[in-house]
Amino acid sequence: MRLRTAKDRLKIEHSIIDGVRPILEELLTATPEIRSIIPGVIRPVRDARGKVKMRVTVPTQNGWKAIALSAGARQELFISTDLTQEQLEAAFAKAGAVVA
Repeated sequence: MRLRTAKDRLKIEHSIIDGVRPILEELLTATPEIRSIIPGVIRPVRDARGKVKMRVTVPTQNGWKAIALSAGARQELFISTDLTQEQLEAAFAKAGAVVA
């Protein structure tokens, strides 16, 4: 199955929760070291209110898994990059997200 893309690096297979897409697009524009971002499953949660929060959780084979929290939901993000966890968190903060 071929994934739809936005700007060739943001893969769109699922929908993206409110407020997260502009941050991801800003992140990709400002950080050429990120090869791609693939949004994953969306699940409802109670503690996702206010500004968009990002949490970089675990390393994967080709980058990092992150969790985005916004609008009463959480979404997994799979980020293909060679950046360290600290560099990725700094890039998220620069793009306008609250890093948790």
